[in-house]
Amino acid sequence: MSETLVERAWAWLHETFPERQIYIRSDGRVQFFTFGPTLQATLAGLSLIFLGWVAFSTVNVIFKDRIISAKDHRYQQMQSAYENRVADLQLSYDELNGALVSAEDKFKATADELQNKQNTIRKFIDRKRQVDALVSNPDATLLSQTPATATGGASGSDSVDMTGPVGDTDSSDDNVSGGSALPVMPQPVQPQPRTAKSNHASLLDLGGAVGRITGILFGNRAAKPVGASTAFERHPALKILAAETARVSKIGGDETILMAQAQTEVAAGVGTIRTLLRNTGIDADQFAQKYEAAHGMGGPDVPLQSVHIEGIGDVAFQTAYLRASAVLTQMDELLGAMRHVPLTVPVSGPEFERTSGFGARVDPFTGRYAFHPGVDFAGPWGAAVHSTAPGVVVWAGARGGYGNMVEIDHGLGIHTRYGHLSSILVRVGARVVKGSPVGKLGSTGRSTGPHVHYEVWYDDVVRNPSKFIEAGRHVL
Repeated sequence: MSETLVERAWAWLHETFPERQIYIRSDGRVQFFTFGPTLQATLAGLSLIFLGWVAFSTVNVIFKDRIISAKDHRYQQMQSAYENRVADLQLSYDELNGALVSAEDKFKATADELQNKQNTIRKFIDRKRQVDALVSNPDATLLSQTPATATGGASGSDSVDMTGPVGDTDSSDDNVSGGSALPVMPQPVQPQPRTAKSNHASLLDLGGAVGRITGILFGNRAAKPVGASTAFERHPALKILAAETARVSKIGGDETILMAQAQTEVAAGVGTIRTLLRNTGIDADQFAQKYEAAHGMGGPDVPLQSVHIEGIGDVAFQTAYLRASAVLTQMDELLGAMRHVPLTVPVSGPEFERTSGFGARVDPFTGRYAFHPGVDFAGPWGAAVHSTAPGVVVWAGARGGYGNMVEIDHGLGIHTRYGHLSSILVRVGARVVKGSPVGKLGSTGRSTGPHVHYEVWYDDVVRNPSKFIEAGRHVL
């Protein structure tokens, strides 16, 4: 097969380039040159190559500028595409970096707010424990009664901003850092009444308060930034950070619910104290007003919506905390007022016996029906008789049918009397605390035997001491 191809090629070569001779005659002599097929083919190939090179060079010279311009254009296009790509990458980097910074700031702000909420709750719990201790030990030192206590916090987290002009700022001992500074924004304050009115009912309106708190909690949701959301969709790591931020924010929402529950619990304690006062025959609202008047409370009426706790932007938590703090302050005030209420018996020990109660009885001297304005406790002669609440001695001496009697003013319109004493251990003007001995049991005055006649007066009206003693058994 290969021989046949070679033969055919050789035959085609001889047919295309037959042998040729060139004759040259000079000076009568004739010479000739013979050109075989191979030489002719070689010369023809070289000629074609030369002609092709000449044509290429000619075209290249003629169209050189156009070719260079095309190459420059392609280079510029490549450079522009490269610069656009670099710009897109820089824009994407800036967008990602901005989204990351925004996500980090949001996470940090959410975490800081959660920490401030926890610090605020911790301070509230500390105050609640102090109030609970005061419940179990009524003789303990009272908490600060100033409204600043309600907003005192740790690490400045409970500083408060109120809209409305205020002069100097006050600080409470409960404040660890920053006190209760009240930087304010200019806004006129509504005209204030010169006399205060009780608002206990509004403080105990828990149903509406919890409902409003829940509405604010689940109704106000912060909108996600558009640019950040696009970056979150393209970068899963930022989506994880956003999910963690949402989780921390949800924990902050749980703190709000916790504060609302704390308000409910404290309000239940306030209701218990008010019920206790009512059981003694004392009107709780009127009694609280007397306590507030005695301690000189007042100030402008600033609504809670105008108050802002520094470091906490959650309106629902602020409302829940301020309401709970207000109810706790109310409980604190009621407990302070309760220190004036005699809730114990003037004698103690198994050897004492209650021999006569409050109300109508058969008089032991006349045998006729008569009213007995107190309670009698019989016991051994000379036993100590104690004050049932702190106060000031306003009578110490003989007083008609009472015999030797001591009367103590406990404040807020409450007085107690201890009659038929064998001897008196205090003098007028002396300050006594709960449990201080005021005299010794005897049988002076209109008495049939050694006992102490014990009376409780409120607003110049004698009251049943048994109700006070029974109420004290639920507290002490």
